Amino acid sequence: MMPVQPVVNSVIISLKVSKALADETRLRILQSIATTCHINCSAIAATRGVTPATVSHHLKILSEVGVIACRREGQFIYCEGVSETIADYTRALMKIAHRRKAKCRASVSVRIAGAIRRIKP
Repeated sequence: MMPVQPVVNSVIISLKVSKALADETRLRILQSIATTCHINCSAIAATRGVTPATVSHHLKILSEVGVIACRREGQFIYCEGVSETIADYTRALMKIAHRRKAKCRASVSVRIAGAIRRIKP
């Protein structure tokens, strides 16, 4: 029997990450972070055209779901993507896509089989 707890945790994490990335500004901030090794808050604000306070708010949310990691160096906060979380999230989405695809194929097969039965005398 498959353990329930890891599956539930995986679903909860996927939901939290999906919710965090549903905001266009957060998604664009993650894109900025992912394209560099590490980037500071003011650089994100400058490239995205938002205030540092707005960036800080979005970084907090992205950090809470584990998509990014932030560290302070003096007065600057540097962020980098957490590749493990991003890879786990990608795998979870792929599983959903494969299940959906399998259900669609099964549904088509059933419809084809039904149509063939109706055609045969």
